[in-house]
Amino acid sequence: MSGVIVHEWLEPHGGAEKVVEQLARIFPDAAIKSLWNDAPDRFAADRVSETWLAKTPLRRHKGAALPFMPTTWRHLGDDDSDWILCSSHLFAHHARFSGPSRHVDKYVYAYTSARYIWHPELDSRGQSPLVRMAVPPLKRIDRARAKEAKSIASISVFVQERLKVSWQRESEVIYPPVEVERFAGDAGSLSAAEEELIAMLPETFLLGASRFIPYKRLDLVVTAGRAADVPVVLAGDGPLLPQFESMAREKPGTVHIVKSPSHALLRELYRRCLAYVFPAVEDFGIMPVEAMATGAAVIASAVGGAAETVVDGETGVLLDAFDERHLRRAVDRVESVRAEDSVARAWKFDESVFRRRMAEWIRP
Repeated sequence: MSGVIVHEWLEPHGGAEKVVEQLARIFPDAAIKSLWNDAPDRFAADRVSETWLAKTPLRRHKGAALPFMPTTWRHLGDDDSDWILCSSHLFAHHARFSGPSRHVDKYVYAYTSARYIWHPELDSRGQSPLVRMAVPPLKRIDRARAKEAKSIASISVFVQERLKVSWQRESEVIYPPVEVERFAGDAGSLSAAEEELIAMLPETFLLGASRFIPYKRLDLVVTAGRAADVPVVLAGDGPLLPQFESMAREKPGTVHIVKSPSHALLRELYRRCLAYVFPAVEDFGIMPVEAMATGAAVIASAVGGAAETVVDGETGVLLDAFDERHLRRAVDRVESVRAEDSVARAWKFDESVFRRRMAEWIRP
């Protein structure tokens, strides 16, 4: 029996796209349907089909395309698949085909309910006057579409609780796949320039690594370093790069910037750091698991998905508050974390675990 995998849109990079890659591997005969495909090299061209939105300028403007998405998902054309698996963080779970697939079982793998309409405090785009006017009817429609699913799986307990409120649906938790083997192993080596860069960094440092955007709160990694009198390395890139470069200039030796690290370099930073500091409140949070896969200790928020992966006192420290006093204590506590405990914990979120759980869940 073959199915169809439905995903919002395909991009060159992204955690959700990595999930779709795994789904495509688990179900090799399943076609893939998305609003548009901006990652043509990820899958065979004859496996992915797009909607009419792909032929318009709206594919470059997700906010402008938003009003058209619910209706588009309801008119996907004829299909004869035996089941539908929706990879949804916005409206993909609205998917409906005509023809033989009109009434087949629908499964929804949910990263979140749409932040635009259910959680505008988490997404400023949901606070625009136009979106706010559309919220009441969109909520009714969105909840009704969620009730069509035979079964729903959420990416974390954190999201599971959210779906109980927004969609009024129960779900089981299937954690997203993490490339644990890739970080726990020794695949890939540093270039000569990367070796030189590593040699210039402090022997002991706290690491903050992610996109340089406000909600990742990398400023709190700098606060942790100052509180514990430990240098900080910030790895990544994004709009806040000039701000972090300014911090590095103001107090030389306390903040070091590693721009856009390769996989091998990021893995080495994880391995060498005193702790990986992850202040962001994420629905799951892949990078803390990557860090643990290398043996690193993690300091993370006690709210959000990281609280489900990091074991307080064993693989790191979970904080209710990221003030200087709590951060200083956290840095002291992570010194007792054993690398083997972190690695063992990370394996529980490996790709192989995801594939097994997903294959058990989809049973048409």
